[in-house]
Amino acid sequence: MRNSPKVPLWSVDTTIEIPYGVALSGHRMAGAMRLGPVHLQIANLARSLDYYQRTLGMKVLERGEHGAVLGAWEEPGPLVVLHERAGATPVPRRGRLGLYHFAILLPDRPSLGRFVKHLADSGVHAGMSDHAVSEAIYLYDPDGLGIEVYADRPRELWRSENQQLVLALDPLDVEGLVREAGDDLWQGMPAGTTMGHIHFFVPDLARAEAFHHQGLGLDKIAWSYPGALFLSAGGYHHHVAVNTWAHGAEPAGPSDARLLEWTIELPGPEEADAVTRSLADAGAEVGGEPGARTVLDPFGNLLRLTTS
Repeated sequence: MRNSPKVPLWSVDTTIEIPYGVALSGHRMAGAMRLGPVHLQIANLARSLDYYQRTLGMKVLERGEHGAVLGAWEEPGPLVVLHERAGATPVPRRGRLGLYHFAILLPDRPSLGRFVKHLADSGVHAGMSDHAVSEAIYLYDPDGLGIEVYADRPRELWRSENQQLVLALDPLDVEGLVREAGDDLWQGMPAGTTMGHIHFFVPDLARAEAFHHQGLGLDKIAWSYPGALFLSAGGYHHHVAVNTWAHGAEPAGPSDARLLEWTIELPGPEEADAVTRSLADAGAEVGGEPGARTVLDPFGNLLRLTTS
């Protein structure tokens, strides 16, 4: 199999027509957007730092008494910001409304193969799946917060049917990944690692669609998978996904381990203004200051809109 391209797929321009998805007639989010860091509330900073460094291979960029900023090696930007709330309640097995997982995108398939070997050598159990457009590893941090680490297949190998991008839930070719890695060892998250997407448990798909599609201006990419919706900019397989799979779950509360906020980085002030107007037209209340706007989705998840 060919390796994934080094250029992040979120950089594709929305002016390029794609053979799948549903775009809005109004504002459509720029394909040059990218996802920024997630902020997580965790129970024990030392325990989480050990996990995010030792298991995931992140680098500490900044550290304070009750928090830390982590990123990939040889990358200046943050991926995860940890906020300690001592004794925060871990996520129960059935999950909570809010974060399902955040997803770290590795730059190529050999990197994912090295990560798989690292997990096996460390005795770490992980879920694994082939999504047709990508290959993914699933983990939980010490507080039960969901994490995906994945690599994309080249876009020319993606398929569409009936206007939707084909996404799968197939067994992962672990042996092929390990062969792709060769003899090189995992040295931590490499240069080119980015925040790939974020996935939420929600109680209502229609309200989630109104916020992310009509409000933010993300294209609908796949919507026939039971109880789920996948959305993106620039023809990517998804920057955001929502699902109703956590039946009966309660929303995360102030004393729970949870997602505090997530980030979309927009290419400039004009795009930020356009997104703000679109969100307002969809009934959302946008606060903050130019270049650092904030908005709550219908379920209380805080999104920060920044400009690069």
